[in-house]
Amino acid sequence: MNFKDYAKKPIFFEKNRVFRVYLGGKLFSDFFGDNSQDSFYPEEWICSSTKALNDGSTDEFEGVSKIKGTDIYFSELIEAEKELMLGNREGLDVLVKALDSAIRLPVQAHPDKEFSRKHFNSEFGKAEAWLVLATRPDAHIFFGFKDDITKEDLEKAVNDSEHDKDAMERLVNKFPVTAGDVYFIPAKAIHAIGKGCLILEIQEPTDFTIQPERLCGDYRLSDRQMYLDLDKETALSVFDYSYNKDRVLKECKKTPKVISNENNCVKTSIISKEDTPCFSLERYEINNGKTETLTDTEYPYEFIVKVDNPSSEFSYKLTALGNDGTRKDLGGSVIMTKALSEAKGIVYEKEVEEENAAVQDESSIPKIAYNGTKVLIFVIDTLFSRIFSYLWRTNVA
Repeated sequence: MNFKDYAKKPIFFEKNRVFRVYLGGKLFSDFFGDNSQDSFYPEEWICSSTKALNDGSTDEFEGVSKIKGTDIYFSELIEAEKELMLGNREGLDVLVKALDSAIRLPVQAHPDKEFSRKHFNSEFGKAEAWLVLATRPDAHIFFGFKDDITKEDLEKAVNDSEHDKDAMERLVNKFPVTAGDVYFIPAKAIHAIGKGCLILEIQEPTDFTIQPERLCGDYRLSDRQMYLDLDKETALSVFDYSYNKDRVLKECKKTPKVISNENNCVKTSIISKEDTPCFSLERYEINNGKTETLTDTEYPYEFIVKVDNPSSEFSYKLTALGNDGTRKDLGGSVIMTKALSEAKGIVYEKEVEEENAAVQDESSIPKIAYNGTKVLIFVIDTLFSRIFSYLWRTNVA
């Protein structure tokens, strides 16, 4: 199959675990349904056209998503079929990932666009947002300088971190977190994800991180891992000392807002364009509105949630697909509790231009095991990409 064939179809990616300097990943076992254990591969780059910057790596596609069942990387497909995939857009850059922290990450900050243009020849900085999906005991984050911290304090802590693992941590505010918490992390703000957090992270599409801390657990960072080949003084200039506890709580801790609740679908804004021009995150919660009951003879059907035009108004269609290829349209607001709990699976299906185009390749669409009665669909919209969506499975009573 050539590139053009893939550009016309819904795209699914292989698993894409990425090396980092901290341990984690065990919580992926529940979230992704695999046998993950804590390791130095604690991040799943769910949808990425961005190269990971790892010390010593020679893999030009490290971190870039690969099309499922192929050797084609997402960035290659975009470049080869730019007009077909993007229309009039110049390009697509995106990075959406999940990460799980068994220990605290290095204290760090990311550049803004101006810093990136000057030092990394990039149009993108690295503002980001966190949605906490699950936690281990005593989960927490670090965010914002404590009051009255100065440039000299930071420089001393960086030097002390050569032998003191907690030197940098003592400069930063600590906040407990629970599932559902949302934080926006502006570029240049000091922060670190603490231990015990499974987080969905949406960001500008770069891997630029200044993390001037020599030790992360028992891992010893190189100068390049700390400063990205910049001199120490230049690298430390990325930190903005105005982000203190009060500013973080006032500007950066976000409360999701319900935008609409109709037809058994709750639309919630998590990160909006009011928070940042770089990206937005919305959640669509399809609840178990019972409008039809399927009989036992209909259980072989598989259920497909179809999202039409997610960049504008959100609508969905539930379709039953029989083993013989027949389809049954169950309407736009139908989720049957019993059917969803006993059916074979549910899949996310991208919008297609032709009315019956989706039928042609449904046998090849991966099925997602589903044992609950609630469907959460996150729609991530960035200035640098089209809509990217994925299905989050939850079990509810």
